[in-house]
Amino acid sequence: MSVPVAPPAETPATSRQPAYRRVFGGSYSLAAQGEPALWVCAAGLVVCLTMIVGLLALVLLQGSFTFWPLPLTELETRDGKRHLGEFTREETFTMGFAALATLEETEREAAERLLCPALRRYLQRLVENDRLEPAMQEAAKQAAGLLERALLEIPAVASATPAEQRRMRAELQSLWRERRSEYRRRLLDRLRESLERSDDALLELLRGIEAKYQSWLGQSDPSQVMASLRDDDATAFAVWSRPVLQLLAVDVRIPVRRRLLRIGNYELTNEHFRWIADYQIVPGSEHHPQWAAIFERIAWGRFYGIPKELWVGDERVAVGPQQTWLAFERHHPAVRKRWREIRHIEKHVIGEINRKMEAARLSLRRLELDLQRRLGRTDVRETPQFRHAQAEFDETEKRLNEAFRQAQQNIERLRAENAGFRLVVTTAEGDDHSLQLADIVRAYTANRLTRREKFSVYLSRWWEFLSEEPREANSEGGVFPAIWGTVAMTLLMSVVVVPFGVLAALYLREYARSGPAISILRIAINNLAGVPSIVFGVFGLGFFCYTVGGGVDALFFPERLPAPTFGTGGLLWASLTLALLTLPVVIVATEEALAAVPRSMREGSLACGATQWQTIRNIVLPRAMPGIMTGMILAMARGAGEVAPLMLVGAVKLAPELPIDGVFPYVHLERSFMHLGFHIYDLGFQSPNSEAAKPMVFTTTLLLIVLIGVMNFFAMWLRSRLTRRFAHGQF
Repeated sequence: MSVPVAPPAETPATSRQPAYRRVFGGSYSLAAQGEPALWVCAAGLVVCLTMIVGLLALVLLQGSFTFWPLPLTELETRDGKRHLGEFTREETFTMGFAALATLEETEREAAERLLCPALRRYLQRLVENDRLEPAMQEAAKQAAGLLERALLEIPAVASATPAEQRRMRAELQSLWRERRSEYRRRLLDRLRESLERSDDALLELLRGIEAKYQSWLGQSDPSQVMASLRDDDATAFAVWSRPVLQLLAVDVRIPVRRRLLRIGNYELTNEHFRWIADYQIVPGSEHHPQWAAIFERIAWGRFYGIPKELWVGDERVAVGPQQTWLAFERHHPAVRKRWREIRHIEKHVIGEINRKMEAARLSLRRLELDLQRRLGRTDVRETPQFRHAQAEFDETEKRLNEAFRQAQQNIERLRAENAGFRLVVTTAEGDDHSLQLADIVRAYTANRLTRREKFSVYLSRWWEFLSEEPREANSEGGVFPAIWGTVAMTLLMSVVVVPFGVLAALYLREYARSGPAISILRIAINNLAGVPSIVFGVFGLGFFCYTVGGGVDALFFPERLPAPTFGTGGLLWASLTLALLTLPVVIVATEEALAAVPRSMREGSLACGATQWQTIRNIVLPRAMPGIMTGMILAMARGAGEVAPLMLVGAVKLAPELPIDGVFPYVHLERSFMHLGFHIYDLGFQSPNSEAAKPMVFTTTLLLIVLIGVMNFFAMWLRSRLTRRFAHGQF
């Protein structure tokens, strides 16, 4: 029998001793309290939030101000040209004396006047610090090499023999060795004299030296190149001084503002934008004409000018800016209404005729293929069945051709009515240009707009952007087809990926037994989330489009071959490709949601006699629904923003038809579609007018973010409702 042993009694001496003795000093340690780790984590959070907020702020600011109407500015540049347009942005660059060689003479003179004060201040600092003479000596050492290169670049010297060139170089070196000390003192004296006087004196010295130097470079006789240096002391001094001054002024730079002017009138100027620096503008020429107007057109971009005359047929109904503008506002709505009627006839009436014609042709072709298969021969056009079908096709074709002729007559009548309305506009150069009123989408006199009218133009442009089709290589107009295609593809992708992802997660979590196969499958699913998206695009193109789609065409649409129906990119294959890409996200999120349901609820349901499927359907799935919705939100967000796979399996630059429209069967899974993400890529990297496309890139990005946010917020709202519904539920 064991007897319990009581622990020894604690004495007062031992009770006061600590259980562990500190080895080192007892000073307070930040590392022991975890403070540095806390600071690093907080800094990481701040950096992440800063990047996110900065990105959203940049997109919001750049995208929201794209459609705000800007004032029109007219100015004259020093080359004698006049420009009228909108200043879209400005920036500052540094300019030095080396840039003067690339400028025209009039611009170079203005730039010299800007640079000369900076050069004078720089030289004065050298004089005050007794550094001018040492700096000149250092520059003179390097000037010899510059002079030799300049000598060989003279056309008369470059065409000489190598022996002649070597002789000239030796003579040049000998000449500078004799005179460089004298020329250095002379240049030093003249610089000091000009620095004491004014900026104009220094500028006069520089221009005199430059004129002599350029005259020497323009020698056409090789014998006169060195003779002018030997016999003309002024020319020799200028030729030696020019590279020395160039090296002295190499660090002299000034900030210069330049602005990007949108000049439009592409058919006349062959450019949409032009950078104009401040020194290029004639002083006092910049102003804002009252009646200068902006004309946004269907083609050729914007046109800037002042209204001069309005013609209706052969009658001039208005003359002068004010009367012409009033007449334009009176006639333009009716002209645009007729233009919209033309578009309606072309798109819907003629489109319906073409669809019926194509359906009749395909029906006849299908009958021919059926007869060939049943009869076992190819010459079936003489059979009674084919002759009867051919007669019906001819009758249908005749009837449709008559309807097409009537539609064309209506179009020609409306176009003839619109053709008489012409607006004569005077450009900034004073030239008159005629514009058809039917080609003008929107027009306004920018410098006469009130704040309310500017806001009206702003909203009108936004409405056009959201509801119209693109034009001018997607750089103008709207993105409605891209919005429609993005929403349709995202919803169809969600319809496909969520059921399959939930079923796969249910099997893995609720039915499958743990083992090597399931472990390998989980690893494969997790690794699938890290595969580059372009790989999914290649798989979708090779498997869905070419293999499955080609089989579908051969089986169900043989009459359309060799033109593919499902054997090329389309809405269905794009949705399936992105569903495969986002499937791991849904599976992982659903598994985590299923694992979060308490085991006691499953056991209680089974104890009450419910089957496993009844338990999953009535107990597990409803309470896991918020987590499943989270997976769907993540899948939608990733799928809606993907671009690389869509470039291969269905997204196009311009889609003539929507994937979902009012024509039976309403949802056309085989059609290609426009996508906002691909639209952004096309604007940023494929647009011929990059400067005009740049604001549209930010605006389309803002729209894509808002669109994804709206879909995600709807899913989050639904998830919140489900969470509240089962928050207090008891089994």
